Amino acid sequence: MVMEKTLIYNIKLSSVGPGNVTSPDTIFGPGNIDLAMKLHYLRGIYYFRSQAFEGLNTLSIKEPMFAWLNKFPMTCGRLRRAESGRAYIKCNDCGVRFIEAKCEKTMDEWLEMKMEDVNLEKMLLSNQIIGPELAFSPLVLIQFTKFKCGGMAVGLSWAHVLGDAFSLAEFMNILGRVMVGYELSPPISLAQTPTKSTISNGLPKVCKDPLSIKRVSPVGDNWVNFTKCKMETFSFDVTPAKLNDIQSKLSQNGTNFSPFETLCALLWRCIAKIRGKEFEPKVVTICKKSEPNYNTYGILSNSQVVSVVKANFSILEANTSDLATLVKNEESDERKIIEETMQRDCGMADFIVYGANLTFLNLEEAELYKFEYKGQKPVSVNYWLDGVGEEGAILVLPGPKDGGENGGGGWTITAILPENEVNELKLELKREGLVA
Repeated sequence: MVMEKTLIYNIKLSSVGPGNVTSPDTIFGPGNIDLAMKLHYLRGIYYFRSQAFEGLNTLSIKEPMFAWLNKFPMTCGRLRRAESGRAYIKCNDCGVRFIEAKCEKTMDEWLEMKMEDVNLEKMLLSNQIIGPELAFSPLVLIQFTKFKCGGMAVGLSWAHVLGDAFSLAEFMNILGRVMVGYELSPPISLAQTPTKSTISNGLPKVCKDPLSIKRVSPVGDNWVNFTKCKMETFSFDVTPAKLNDIQSKLSQNGTNFSPFETLCALLWRCIAKIRGKEFEPKVVTICKKSEPNYNTYGILSNSQVVSVVKANFSILEANTSDLATLVKNEESDERKIIEETMQRDCGMADFIVYGANLTFLNLEEAELYKFEYKGQKPVSVNYWLDGVGEEGAILVLPGPKDGGENGGGGWTITAILPENEVNELKLELKREGLVA
């Protein structure tokens, strides 16, 4: 707490809403999968050099946001419950929370510190959750932290009930387009009265919960997942040269694996070594971008693929290539089963997805570096999750396209795991040659 007060100071709070008044009584009803994700939160940080915000004051930063939020009235609303108890969003223009702060370090100093302790990034955004009073909980919080050098960190706290990481990335990219005068299409047509969510014909009638989600004790209006152990976040970078070396070894049997498949297999086996044969994860969840046209709610939705991969053999005794083959060929999409399960419980049950099993989230296709401010691209982007269950989650993010100082591309891996596993995993990653 002392460090936080020293590093981040002059914090100011306000709100920003749509420039146009939303029609009275307009509501947005989250779908079944949206509600299945409600205990999760996405956090994101974009780092910009001083040229992006040079000469801008608070008003000039806020001004394009009014037009931006016209398209997304649900992000400025607040949650309510229908008579049935099902949650919906009342689009009442309460706004997104806008936070301004200053940092006593330069951006380069901060990024160097972050390499040693990624949890410092939590100072650059709000870690607020929804509840215990739904009507007073903003769904989106955005923080602009100015570094000593003039650089800026743009931090996002995003309630997952609004949409997945691909939705969040596009949401931010649209702000960049508005900054340069891009004309937005009107918002999608929203409802006037809460209704029950409908599901597509042909959904399977299941009697038990799917493997990809875990039912938790009822949380009421305090949307937080309580874990039995403390979860810790850490990140590391993987260069193309390092990954090419690993891929060449895996492809000796004639099968080529993508970067994500390779990283999944390697990390799956490393974590199995830590947990031992009795507790090795034989089922993992894979989340990735959905196929085109799956999104039925417009730009914002939880339309990502949620699938499971099951191994019928010991992970510890398997080759990394065996696990990569499973990830490549044996995914079982569970989205429809999740929808049917939530519908069966009238959208009222409380589940977690990330960390119900060891979860891998593929963000390679999330266009994280397309959020430009005054034509300036971010020099670094990181996303992570809150509300992850004890099995843990690992995000695979793309590195900067221009390669930055390290010469090109690569990937950032962000892991959220029980804190007693983190140091052991770092040692395993060193043995595998992924980290120095």
